[in-house]
Amino acid sequence: MTERLRDESAQLPTTSAGVLHAGRVFDLVTEDVDLGDGGTVTREFVRHPGAVAVVVLDDDERVLLIRQYRHPVRAYLWEVPAGLLDVPGEPLVVAAQRELAEEADLTAGSWHTLADYFTTPGGSDEGLRVFLARGLTEVPEGDRHERSEEELGMATSWVPLAEAVGLIQAGLLHNPSAVVGILAAHAAREGGWRQLRAADAPWSL
Repeated sequence: MTERLRDESAQLPTTSAGVLHAGRVFDLVTEDVDLGDGGTVTREFVRHPGAVAVVVLDDDERVLLIRQYRHPVRAYLWEVPAGLLDVPGEPLVVAAQRELAEEADLTAGSWHTLADYFTTPGGSDEGLRVFLARGLTEVPEGDRHERSEEELGMATSWVPLAEAVGLIQAGLLHNPSAVVGILAAHAAREGGWRQLRAADAPWSL
């Protein structure tokens, strides 16, 4: 039997480090890294607090998509609910539950881990966990989060899961959490949901 492949954490020696720009949310940093036989190289990257995203499935196995403006790419993108890990010490699933309530006015009775990934490992240390949320309940109107800025007036759409996969294959959806999460949810459904990890599963790297 072939040994299962897995990514491995590595702490190569860093001979110097500095902050090139301290931003409101992200910092641009520089580090000199000793690669051994490869020599010492300088790498500049975005230091990121991390994030969570949620693939929301209703009882008809439709996925919730939210349309949001993303200025760096000058586009309105259809996305799944997501947000930064900007509350120190907050568990990942709790952050996801908060973002689901704030962006979609929903709570969920069932939570599982779908996928963990690094959004841009060549240029950022951002790690992102995608959850699957089912068993939905609407947040009472008086308790709903007041949205602003890019989140104000966001359009929403409930799309059958197989149709959402088709949108990805046709090159019509570009948000990475939506692409990763929808494909992972479709694969999990094809496997009878047997491979889902617990919502509090450790990040195994």
